Amino acid sequence: MISPEEHTEIRRLFYAEHHTINAIATAQCLHHDTVRRAIGTSSFNARAAMIRRSVVDPYVWLIDSTVEAVPRVRATRMTEILKSRGYPGSVDAVRRYLRQLRGSRKEDAALRLSMLPGEQAQCDWGHFGTIQVGNAKRKLSCFVMVLSYSRYIYAAFTFDQTLESFLRHHVLAFRSFGGVPYEILYDCLKACVLERVGDAVRFNPALLELSGHYHFKAKACKPRMPRHKGRVERAIGYLRTSFFPARKFRDMDDANRQIENWLKDIANVRKWPQDRSRHVNEALVEDRQRLMALPQHDADCWHVRPIRSDKTAFVRFDLNDYSIPPELCRKPLTLMASDVSIRLLDGGEIVAEHLRCYDKGKQIEVSAHREALLARQKEGLPQRRRESLIARIPESQRLLEMLADRGESLVGHLRRLYDLVAEYGVTLVAEAIAEAVKRQTPRAESVAHLLQHQTRKILPSIAVELPDHPGVRDLVIRHHPLDQYDVHPAQPPKKEGEKQ
Repeated sequence: MISPEEHTEIRRLFYAEHHTINAIATAQCLHHDTVRRAIGTSSFNARAAMIRRSVVDPYVWLIDSTVEAVPRVRATRMTEILKSRGYPGSVDAVRRYLRQLRGSRKEDAALRLSMLPGEQAQCDWGHFGTIQVGNAKRKLSCFVMVLSYSRYIYAAFTFDQTLESFLRHHVLAFRSFGGVPYEILYDCLKACVLERVGDAVRFNPALLELSGHYHFKAKACKPRMPRHKGRVERAIGYLRTSFFPARKFRDMDDANRQIENWLKDIANVRKWPQDRSRHVNEALVEDRQRLMALPQHDADCWHVRPIRSDKTAFVRFDLNDYSIPPELCRKPLTLMASDVSIRLLDGGEIVAEHLRCYDKGKQIEVSAHREALLARQKEGLPQRRRESLIARIPESQRLLEMLADRGESLVGHLRRLYDLVAEYGVTLVAEAIAEAVKRQTPRAESVAHLLQHQTRKILPSIAVELPDHPGVRDLVIRHHPLDQYDVHPAQPPKKEGEKQ
């Protein structure tokens, strides 16, 4: 290893003084190879790179024009196109050329985005795996909207990415912002863009209706250009790294409660990127001064669809069944769904309303609908009563199975159990049925006996009212001593003439 001074002196003697390598090695007491490495003689003998012809060369023009029209065309498809033109090679040569062609493309430089307060918000969905709800495994999605100036984040978890959820969380985001931005930038989501040709965009009519209600302008960024909406992409990445890892959620309410606390305590009080001496919530004050005012009424974001019930007076929606009045069986109805409730309408009249269930295979039933159905259809009454009793009191299933094993008719027992439910209530009857099964006495009479024993109370004393007749009121009752009843012979005395 030579010093930098020796390295510089060798190069000076060779290039400036034109000494030979042998002369320099002798004068500096160095090996010839050391001198050659310092001079860099390997570059003198570098041979020009040989340009080898490729089997793809005659078809380069076709590949270039195809990639220009279809940027993401695959090598296998490109090989099929070339073979129809007489290409004799394999897919590997085409793959190498496509890799070289796409790797040589230069990315466009991105302009630094600078926005005015209240001018723009950016919106997108994020995928966060799945969550278990009862027997159903639901997708866990996160709706995210960010104000471009202050970087204030609104985020909420949902079970889906439907149009109705998309619009509903716009309304909630505007409430959180305290106003409406003048422009919202979207990705090419199906909920936003139905069709696009170049710069011509056909937006979803439901989104246009929402923008007409809140007076903002919907704007779609270019396809496959996530950097055009970098604020919301960065916010989703922030959620993935800062909020989501090592968290567990009991249910959707717990997930949204946790993300709301995280936004309030961490995300929206972080340093403001444009001025590190300030915080995001301080910049939000400037945003709110420029946002458009909220309208007097929120937009209607119900999911509305026509529906027809089956012969059992239930309608199926989102993996679950909801009951309707039996007189509307197999009639066309209108279903309106929000994130918390289900409404069923006959024309303009609400005929049934249920809490929305996100489990799988559940029957959500109103007891009045079941009773009306039983009243309308007398045939098959024991079967229907049995299903209704088991639905209300699951413990009764074991009792009815034991009765069936003994060969007893269920009609009378079911009628008696229904009367007991009406008299004592579901909770007490359920406890009595469980006790009867435990004692191996599965009968309606046994359940009634246990209920009477459990609910037995001391009756209050009742005052005796005597008539006004003096013979009754002045009557004196003499109390006879009862000791003589305790003294009695063990056997009655024998009469004369009886055998001993």
